[in-house]
Amino acid sequence: MKKVLAIAGTDCTGGAGIQADIKTITVHKMYAMSVITAVVAQNTTGVYDIEEITPKSIEKQIECVFEDIRPDAVKIGMVSSSKIIEVIAYMLKKYNANNIVVDPVMVSTSGNKLLCDEAMDALKEKLIPIGDIITPNIPEAQELCGFSIKSEEEMIKAAINISKNIKGAVLIKGGHFNDRADDLLYKNNEPIWYRAERINTQNTHGTGCTLSSAIACGLAQNGDIELSVKNAKEYVRGAMLTGLNLGKGRGPLEHTYKINI
Repeated sequence: MKKVLAIAGTDCTGGAGIQADIKTITVHKMYAMSVITAVVAQNTTGVYDIEEITPKSIEKQIECVFEDIRPDAVKIGMVSSSKIIEVIAYMLKKYNANNIVVDPVMVSTSGNKLLCDEAMDALKEKLIPIGDIITPNIPEAQELCGFSIKSEEEMIKAAINISKNIKGAVLIKGGHFNDRADDLLYKNNEPIWYRAERINTQNTHGTGCTLSSAIACGLAQNGDIELSVKNAKEYVRGAMLTGLNLGKGRGPLEHTYKINI
């Protein structure tokens, strides 16, 4: 059985964060492990409190995982401070982790800020460079490249800019555009488009967490970035199309819709 480690914050209502990661990994019939970076009081309507886990505890969690059950892939989600980012980057380098997916979570689906201002430089300089693939949405990509993105041409320009100082591929998710949900994978100086119609639903809570975890599962299975992105997009799309409608805000996905992947 392949093993996948998720490093992220929690979601007590189960739609995003580490709970979404574990559901996604389990449905892909892989062994899910977790390192908690923050306990987050949130639901479909917003984020109401964040309690960071200490860097020392995060270091020990990672150590316990790698010293016992080495993961075949690692997904990194919410990391709210520079000290947390630094310890994660250090430990993953120490253990020579493989197939690292970095989801640069800055703002929740409901619009709440999840990354401290002082942590942005650490994210850019220490965490993103160790990723085999990073998965920013449009607003996150804008923060990373420093200019606005309003067209496909600007998505490519942003991907080139972000790629300058990193070894991995860049997946810019286009779901924030109004009419389409076309994603751009920029890999080895080549743009690859994944075309898709936008799904008309407000139930998008945890889509980024779910997609990045699904990509990690693909990398654990076959190490192929292009195929992993394709399969992950299909999984997320199917989980959205079920029409699950829970909560009073932006509802979660139906992670178990396709139990026999």
